[in-house]
Amino acid sequence: MNLPRGFLASGVRSGVRKKRPDLALIVVGGGSGRGGTGVAAAPATAAALFTRNRFQAAPVTISRESLRATGGRVRGVVINAGCANAVTGRAGHAAARRVQAAAAGLLSCARQEILLASTGVIGVMLPDAKLRAALPAALMRLSSSGLAAASHAILTTDVGPKVAQATYRWNGRRGRLVGFGKGAGMIHPNMATMLAFVMTDAPATAPFLKAALRRAADESFHTISVDGDTSTNDTVMVLASGRLPGPRMAGATSPATASFRRALTEVCRQLAFMIVRDGEGATRLMEIQVNGARTAKDAQLAAHAVATSPLVKTALFSGDPNWGRILATVGRSGARFSPRNVTLKVADLTLVEHGSPVAYRERDAARRFAKDRVLITIDLGSGGGSASRITCDLGHDYVSLNADYRS
Repeated sequence: MNLPRGFLASGVRSGVRKKRPDLALIVVGGGSGRGGTGVAAAPATAAALFTRNRFQAAPVTISRESLRATGGRVRGVVINAGCANAVTGRAGHAAARRVQAAAAGLLSCARQEILLASTGVIGVMLPDAKLRAALPAALMRLSSSGLAAASHAILTTDVGPKVAQATYRWNGRRGRLVGFGKGAGMIHPNMATMLAFVMTDAPATAPFLKAALRRAADESFHTISVDGDTSTNDTVMVLASGRLPGPRMAGATSPATASFRRALTEVCRQLAFMIVRDGEGATRLMEIQVNGARTAKDAQLAAHAVATSPLVKTALFSGDPNWGRILATVGRSGARFSPRNVTLKVADLTLVEHGSPVAYRERDAARRFAKDRVLITIDLGSGGGSASRITCDLGHDYVSLNADYRS
């Protein structure tokens, strides 16, 4: 899959990880540049959302500061796997700055025009010398078809790369969005629950991109949970090269920009779904839809509780239609409702209606709970609020993977 017009990417091995590629580079490209890389004269416009974890990694704080300093002007993104560079103090911050400065020197741009992202073990100092030594090779391998290499270079416990694309219409022309990401553990809807990078040829302003990204994240990354943990490094970025001819996209809710906003949400939803499906050791997905809540907040509380309950997730692992665990979780969620009004369904099968169990065959419920994707609908019968979450089961492999993560 080629990248949208105006972008180049690559992935190489720097030695931070023992055997796998671990350094990805995204560059605004397409013009004449150094070393035959085709680095463009014009930067991309960018927007990003970052983790809300109080222990924020050096690449998060540096990227946020850089976006603020440039007003969303970006020339490249450097991403490394194998080391989160989180909780590493001033030394870790300085190491990240050196990587940023080295990339800026190679691309002949201001340091703040380079964004950073890292993933890996927390509390380990970034071996920035290895990354800086590998950057020239990453630069030479830049290509409009470098998505596969870049998407592999950012993985940690992921089973495989996660890539998505969509198209939109603007000014009578067709534009593209392409995104890639990583995430399998420490996944929870508290912004942005993984690393993801979306590139588009749209002629968009930074404020428009920020508003569109927030809305897309609310409908995608903020609806997923694997284990209830939020990382120190969570980052999602959208970069717009502006290579599609036409006026600038500026209206956050303009009908004219609806096609782009739908496409961005679709890419984010695809990536979010892949992340949950790749949840460490996951074998099944559960899609939770809560309707009839007094408010949207009540619906979110109920959906959140079910999605993060270890008891519900272990029952899902075994395909056990133990709906009592689901209702007990809703009951302690903090959502306001009357138990006498609650209806619970799995797919098209009603299990509880108006707070009481209905007659059904156990094997029919077990068959629905044993599917790869299990749809649970909970109607609280209290109002018009609704919310959704996507989660996965919790089994033996999750414990094994995380027990041995640093081995």
